[in-house]
Amino acid sequence: MKNKVRKPPLTVGEMCVFAMLGALMFASKKLMEVLPNVHLIGLFIVVTTIVFRKKALIPLYIYVFLDGIFGGFSLWWLPYLYIWTILWAMIMLCPRRMPKALATIVYAVLCGLHGLCFGILYAPAQALMFHLNFEQTLAWIASGLPFDLIHGISNLVLGMLVIPLCDYVIRLKDKYLKN
Repeated sequence: MKNKVRKPPLTVGEMCVFAMLGALMFASKKLMEVLPNVHLIGLFIVVTTIVFRKKALIPLYIYVFLDGIFGGFSLWWLPYLYIWTILWAMIMLCPRRMPKALATIVYAVLCGLHGLCFGILYAPAQALMFHLNFEQTLAWIASGLPFDLIHGISNLVLGMLVIPLCDYVIRLKDKYLKN
């Protein structure tokens, strides 16, 4: 039996890049907190998913845990464990080879839908944590609709930057992260 040299699951370069991307997501959110529900998280998750595929979960959860560390691991934080993963999964289900014009629209729409549905995605955890019945859960969702609209529209607009940012990140990856 030959001793095969196994490739590590992550290179040192990838570990550094993923740590920086997670920190960038967190810092960008903190810098944009003055604007309600306007942030770059969806944009960054879509770009990292397109470029790094499954490994994009690493910077995503670095961001989630940084949010918990600095914001407190409280009940508000628990839905973050799955909400951002839903956006990641939607992007993973998209075809890898799309014409750029179509990809620009598809990724922007998915970003926008995720923002628009954020309250709905958050609602099951909210209902479980606070023992809300169906009517109370619907009322909770309805009360957050103005913020979800802002979230959806801002994600849609920022989602238009996915393809140009992807092109740039892919060039950087090819140049500096040789596997």
